[in-house]
Amino acid sequence: MSTDDTSQTSGASADDAPAKRDHREALREKAQLVHAQQRRAGVLRRVLIGVGIVAVLAVVGVGVTLAWTSASDTPQLAPTNMEQDGVVIEAVTTSALSADEAAGEAEAEAEAEASTSAEEVNSAPVEIRVYIDYLSAQSREFQQANASQLGEWVKQGAVNLSYHPVALLTAKSNGTKYSLRAANAGVCVATHSPETFFAFNHSLLTRQPDFDTDGFDSKTLADMAIASGAEDPKQMRSCIEDGHYLSWVQAATARALSEPLPGADGQKLTGTPTVLVDGKPYVGSMTDAKEFAQFVLMLSSDAYYKATPSPTPTPTP
Repeated sequence: MSTDDTSQTSGASADDAPAKRDHREALREKAQLVHAQQRRAGVLRRVLIGVGIVAVLAVVGVGVTLAWTSASDTPQLAPTNMEQDGVVIEAVTTSALSADEAAGEAEAEAEAEASTSAEEVNSAPVEIRVYIDYLSAQSREFQQANASQLGEWVKQGAVNLSYHPVALLTAKSNGTKYSLRAANAGVCVATHSPETFFAFNHSLLTRQPDFDTDGFDSKTLADMAIASGAEDPKQMRSCIEDGHYLSWVQAATARALSEPLPGADGQKLTGTPTVLVDGKPYVGSMTDAKEFAQFVLMLSSDAYYKATPSPTPTPTP
């Protein structure tokens, strides 16, 4: 090889070295740049994830707070004007009676006066409790037969009358839960317009829908309550249509089925109507007002003679 060729080769190698060095530096800088970008992306991703978690927790926290506040601010609805899950009748209006019932009212009043001559025998009013289901045919029959004389007894102060709405037949209305909704309507009237309960209760029972039908919708129930004279129609409609006391009716029904009925010697509810007179169950005809009146008079008389001591003979001097 000549000297010129050698010098040319050495010159080429010397010229290639800086180029290779620059290429390596460029690759190193590019790698560092990519690594830096990846690191920044990782940091950003972690920040976003953290922000997302905080946001989710904040939303959950707000939701829980709102739910708790809502639950705390919303009172558990419980009816008023009730005693031992019953509506005590203190005012009686007979405007809801049908023409036939109104025509027979004078006769019922005479019978009531005869039967409640028990006042002369027993000064304490007789306690009558009627457990009803608004879809029960026998509950309807008892009301139709005895409404007039029950009303007269209340007016005379001869009896303490209470109605206890329960919902045993909730499943017997094609899924509309009529029995439960009707009982809720009765409790709404007892709470917000107790003086009209007797008339509304009478209307619910005597206009009772057929078994295994849809029954009245809640709007119609509200219309019936307002037609019975209920005050504040807007409040009454809201109570009935929104079902304010549905849960309470269910609880009251469960109590009547599982716990002894008040003053009934351990008896529990087994069906409707269940009529208790001074704690004794009436087992006679639900359609015979005279038979029921005789039962009431008999218990009233028995109570008097048990409460009045027999005179004790005194020794003759």
